[in-house]
Amino acid sequence: MITQQLIDKYHVAAPRYTSYPTVPYWDTAFPDLNKWKESVKFSFDQSNNKDGISLYVHLPFCESLCTYCGCNTRITKNHQVENPYLQAVLKEWELYRDILGGRPLIREIHLGGGTPTFFSAENLFILISGLMEGSDLHTNAEFSFEAHPNNTTEAHLKTLFNVGFRRLSLGIQDFDPKVQLIINRVQSFEQVEEVTIKARQIGYTSINFDLIYGLPLQTPDGLRETLFQVEKLMPDRIAFYSYAHVPWIKPGQRSFTENDLPNAIEKQKLYEIGREMFTSMGYVEIGMDHFALKTDSLFKAEFSKKLHRNFMGYTHQYTQLMIGLGVSSISDSWFAFAQNVKKVEDYYDLLDKNQLPIFKGHRLSEEDLLIRKHILNLMCEGNTSWDHTFSINKVLEDGLERLKVIEEDGLVKIGENSIEVTRLGKRFLRNICMTLDARLWADQPESQLFSMA
Repeated sequence: MITQQLIDKYHVAAPRYTSYPTVPYWDTAFPDLNKWKESVKFSFDQSNNKDGISLYVHLPFCESLCTYCGCNTRITKNHQVENPYLQAVLKEWELYRDILGGRPLIREIHLGGGTPTFFSAENLFILISGLMEGSDLHTNAEFSFEAHPNNTTEAHLKTLFNVGFRRLSLGIQDFDPKVQLIINRVQSFEQVEEVTIKARQIGYTSINFDLIYGLPLQTPDGLRETLFQVEKLMPDRIAFYSYAHVPWIKPGQRSFTENDLPNAIEKQKLYEIGREMFTSMGYVEIGMDHFALKTDSLFKAEFSKKLHRNFMGYTHQYTQLMIGLGVSSISDSWFAFAQNVKKVEDYYDLLDKNQLPIFKGHRLSEEDLLIRKHILNLMCEGNTSWDHTFSINKVLEDGLERLKVIEEDGLVKIGENSIEVTRLGKRFLRNICMTLDARLWADQPESQLFSMA
């Protein structure tokens, strides 16, 4: 049974662990571009023929600013920006192709943003065709894109379907008009319904709804009404994210104040309402923040212990190498991370010089790789285990000592050589993983780096 005492105790700033180490703890002296290229090439040679690679493409443009948003965006109504940006992305991919030196086996493509459907269907076709030229398609490939209900047309849906996309994610957040107005994300149920029905008619096999709890002016009754509307459409999966209030990073969030936000108790109640209603609808909780029907690939991946987590979140596709293209995108060779510059102008300038547009990164030590494995296991499978190497590793021993307090609260069970997350503990995955985060404990931040758990 979750108690208010537990909620208060674990309501702390904590990473979401889409990577380890987390970005604030990267060694920003890296990247040495040559070492990054070597890492990409090594990972490609190790894994391409078996697992293939993943591509994430960041498309940053939006016509208006959603004030809750924490993503890297560029606000404009000028669609003349589309073609130059896509040509730059394809130039970046060409630079990576030169590093790989062989035909990539594409297993996963995800278009994120920003608003990918800001771009015309014709331009998105040019993008995907360019990415696939000289590449092979993995037999289990999955392509997905994020879509805004207000500007996703039938042409978008048909064009992307015809080049291999079978999954889309609709950014809804909340149907309550008061909430939509204050976060500047206004769309009607009818618009969402139209896109959902058209996508299913065309043949999309997995539709995700993004919803957020903890938004300004959000109430229990308003959230219930939103979820009643969601139930009418029954998406295959739901991402139910905790709102991350980081106005020191995203000034747009200063358009409302902390007084407009639910407090910790109210926010937890919103989560409980969502979790209870999703369960009653037939959804199963997957990892952290996600719910899926038993017919969806995300549920099947968790059931078969094949769930994976990367910078794009949870996926049923495992690849060792993920290349991020576009401004602010993050690449992962498994042995190193690299992030692109965040301004479009800087991105263009570096590519004009035939340079990878990277400005920071991290090379994982043996210690990092070990901790990464255990955090990934906990996030995806709810358990992890080790052999004798664990007991002689000081940082993991320290993490296990910190975890004992969490065990006393019934959130985990610590075995002789294992950690298992309990049903109650699943609500506190971020806190559990944080006990193993050696870099965070070695260098405690003086100011808040992460959103509240």
